[in-house]
Amino acid sequence: MKKIRTRFAPSPTGYMHIGNLRTALYAYLIAKKDDGDFILRIEDTDQGRLVEGATDIIYDTLKACNLSHDEGPDVGGNYGPYVQSERMKLGLYSEYAHKLIELKKAHYCFCKAEDVEAQRQAAGNSFYFVDPCNKLTQDEIDNKLKNNEEYAIRLNVDPVGTTSFNDEIYGTITVENKTLDEMVLLKSDGFPTYNFANVIDDHLMDITDVVRGNEYLSSTPKYNLIYEAFNWDIPRYIHCPPVMKDEHNKLSKRNGDASFQDLVSKGYLPEAILNYIALLGWSPNEDREIYSIEELAKAFDVKRIGTTGAIFDIDKLTWMNGVYLRNMDIDKYYELVKPYIYDVVDNHLDYKLIANAIHDRINILSEIKDMISFLNKTEDYDVDLYNNKKAKTNPELAKELLPKILESLESLDTFNNDEIFNCLASKAQELEIKNITLMYPLQVALSSRSVAPGGATAIAEILGKDETLNRIKEAINKLK
Repeated sequence: MKKIRTRFAPSPTGYMHIGNLRTALYAYLIAKKDDGDFILRIEDTDQGRLVEGATDIIYDTLKACNLSHDEGPDVGGNYGPYVQSERMKLGLYSEYAHKLIELKKAHYCFCKAEDVEAQRQAAGNSFYFVDPCNKLTQDEIDNKLKNNEEYAIRLNVDPVGTTSFNDEIYGTITVENKTLDEMVLLKSDGFPTYNFANVIDDHLMDITDVVRGNEYLSSTPKYNLIYEAFNWDIPRYIHCPPVMKDEHNKLSKRNGDASFQDLVSKGYLPEAILNYIALLGWSPNEDREIYSIEELAKAFDVKRIGTTGAIFDIDKLTWMNGVYLRNMDIDKYYELVKPYIYDVVDNHLDYKLIANAIHDRINILSEIKDMISFLNKTEDYDVDLYNNKKAKTNPELAKELLPKILESLESLDTFNNDEIFNCLASKAQELEIKNITLMYPLQVALSSRSVAPGGATAIAEILGKDETLNRIKEAINKLK
């Protein structure tokens, strides 16, 4: 069996779009499931759309997601160069475009941009270019070439009959040849079009499986005409449904939708993002949702990719990100959250205690700032906050209980979570009330909030005895 070789071929035009990242992931999983090779190729022939630094973003994103490519511009390989502009300097695309002319499968086109636009205006919405240059005699062509007239090279398409191809997701697709335009292969500036270059590169790089978005389904018959003209093997096609913003609109960086970099900056973990987007359009053959990249490679099956777009649900991603944070090795978790704590809290407090207190509460790292901002100083709040039906408390009861809490905590020599809890549990028993009835007013006094990370006793340990007692006294005065 031929070794599986897939490729991810992004254009360096900005941040990594979620749909592009999912394409990279699926290409990686298809290769690694069968011990194949995953190749990175940079497609930069559209010079007008290039963004400085975007290639580094591609490298950094793949690294952050542990999608290690076996070949590429930065790691080398036997099929390089892996950047299309460098391949163009070798004359590859011009050579193969002219070979198609020799094979009578392509032709010179001397039309100007205004000629194409005139046809477009006349045709309206259903436009595809009918090239009059296809009817030029050889003498006319030779004369134009001799006079150094600018030309493009276009594919020949026989309008009679149909063209069929098979896709692993959408099955066999057949189109009428008369609906296929004679697409440009080589532009007048010598640059290949995206459509032509990726066919040449996929063949020369021995790509066996082409993974891309289903927007390329309509172009695939024309790709196959090129493969067939050269008598090359046609790769296996996997056209993936789009990632949707809602039922009617695709997720798109052009519309300002979140990129991978945007999500990371908001506090989502790369591994959680990758796990989530794997499930956008693909359903595993078991009842689970959390997968490592290695587990995904074993479980992935292209037959379980759907045909309809999957809606990107930020709430589901947020939930999944929280699962990853809670399942993380505790030392790795602490190193991850420490910079976020440092940005908010004075360094005289114990960061590890704070990290432990928020561990079960945070879903994304950007939540940390607001969650712990009260630790620096008491925030303003209304005494109505002491009203809590579950705890059966109100401002009047809090006014009565806080002095007793203050007296109990003042007597403690060891001020840690366990000692504080045991002390207050004993006081609650003595007062014949539930623990929560006593703890809730303390939590409000210390955090100025109805919900706070860790609860009252954990917050007291973080703040330390002196600050805890001071905040209780401030609360008592506020209630007066």
